[in-house]
Amino acid sequence: MRHHDVIVIGAGSGNLVIDDAFSDLDVAIVEERRFGGTCLNYGCIPSKMLVYAADIARTVRDAGRYNVDADFLRLRWTELRDRVFNRLDAEEADGRAGREKSDFVTVYRDHARFLGPKTLQIGAVTVEADQIVIAAGGRPTVPPPVSESKLPYETSDTIMRIDTPPRRLAILGGGYIAAELAEVFAAAGSEIVIVEQAGRLLGPQDEAVAAAFTELAGERFELRLGRELKKLEGEPGALRLVLDDGAVVEADSLLVVAGRTPNSDRLDLGKAGIKTYDDGRVVVDEYQRTDADGIYALGDICSPYPLKHVANREAEVVAHNLLHPGDLRATDHDVVPAAVFTSPQIASVGATEQDCRDAGRDYVAASHQYADVAYGWAMEDTNGFCKVLADRSTGRLLGAHIMGAQAATLIQPLVVAMTLDLDARTLAERPYWIHPALTEVISNALRDLNQQLAR
Repeated sequence: MRHHDVIVIGAGSGNLVIDDAFSDLDVAIVEERRFGGTCLNYGCIPSKMLVYAADIARTVRDAGRYNVDADFLRLRWTELRDRVFNRLDAEEADGRAGREKSDFVTVYRDHARFLGPKTLQIGAVTVEADQIVIAAGGRPTVPPPVSESKLPYETSDTIMRIDTPPRRLAILGGGYIAAELAEVFAAAGSEIVIVEQAGRLLGPQDEAVAAAFTELAGERFELRLGRELKKLEGEPGALRLVLDDGAVVEADSLLVVAGRTPNSDRLDLGKAGIKTYDDGRVVVDEYQRTDADGIYALGDICSPYPLKHVANREAEVVAHNLLHPGDLRATDHDVVPAAVFTSPQIASVGATEQDCRDAGRDYVAASHQYADVAYGWAMEDTNGFCKVLADRSTGRLLGAHIMGAQAATLIQPLVVAMTLDLDARTLAERPYWIHPALTEVISNALRDLNQQLAR
C-alpha cells in the first residue's frame, strides 16, 4: 500500500491547496477528469469568454441607438469556440504537466473511493494518507424525465463545445447558468425557449432584480414559467418537451441546467465516517474539517456557496490548517458576492429584501436608476439600477443588488464596505465618487438610503 502525507481529491480549487510550502511532504493529487476543475473547463471561464463575445455581438446589433451605423452579420461560432477552448485546453494541459513534473507531487489520473478512514482505492491502487482533502466538486443534475427518455441532451459540461448552434434551443431551468448560456446561444443565432418551474427567472435574486430580469428576458426569449417537464419524447434533432399543463415545446436540442449535485455520492464517504447533508454536501466545520479526523473538504462538494472565489478562499484556509494544526484558521462566509454574466449583468451581496422581510428585520431599502446618472445617459440605459438595504437603527448595510452594465465590477465597493462594516452614511459621504462615472449610481443609491434613515 502506497502512503502519502497529504492526498487531495480533485484538481480544481483543490489544486490550489498545494504550493511550495508542502515541498517537504509527500503529496498526491487525484483527478479523473481535467485539471482546473469545472471553472476552467466547463463553467466560469469558458462561459464568460463566450458571453463577452455575445456582448460584443449585441453591442454591434444595437449600435443604431448610439447613432452609429453598423451591420451585424453573424457570430462565427466555430472560430469562437476554438479560440476559447484552444486556450483553456492548453492551460489545463500545462497545469497537469506542472504537477506531474513536480518532485513532491504524485498525480493519479483515476477515480477515488474511500475504503476506510484514511484509505482510498484509486483505480487499481490502494493508498493511505495522514491527511486528505476532498475537493471533488459537483455535476449537473439531470431530472428523471430527461435521463429516462434515453434521448440526447446537453448540459453545461458539453454544450459550449458543440459544433453547430441549434436552430431552436430549449433550456430546462431558469437559474444563472441558464441565463448566461441563453445569451450565448441567442447571439449565435439560436431561438431560445426557457422552461422553469418557478414563476420568475433567477428566483434567489432580490425580488426587484428577478422581476425586472424576467420581464426583459421575456422580450427576447420564449418563457414557459411555472411549468414542469413531465416527459421528453421525439428523436434526436426533433425533441418534444411535454409540460405539466399538457403544452408541448419543440426544439432541436435540449440544455439541462436544473441545478447541480455534489459528487459526494461517488466517494463512499460512509466508509470513512464522513457525514453529508440531505442535499449531498459534505458536513464541515468553520475550519473546513469533516467529522473524520484528518479529513478536510472544500468547494462545491461542501460549500453553501458554489462559487469559484469561495472555493479558492476555502483552499487557502485548508492549506494553512494542514500545515498549522495548532493554529487553525476559520473560513469567513459572512460577505459573499456573486454575479450573473448575462445581459444585463447582475451582481449581489448580502441579504435580499425578501430575506430581510422574512427575518423580521427593521430595514430600509433604496434604489437608483442608471437612467438618472450622467453615464447612464451616455449608455442610453433605461433598465439598470442599484438597490441597497440597511438596518434602520444602525445604518449598517445588509445587502446590495445591481442589474445593469458592469454590475460585477460596480458591486465591489459595497462588498468592501460590508466586509469592513462601514455604514451607509460613511460610504456615501467620506470617499469621493468620480463624476460622471457609472459608480454614481451607487453613491446616489446610498444617498437615497440615507435620506430614508434620517426620517
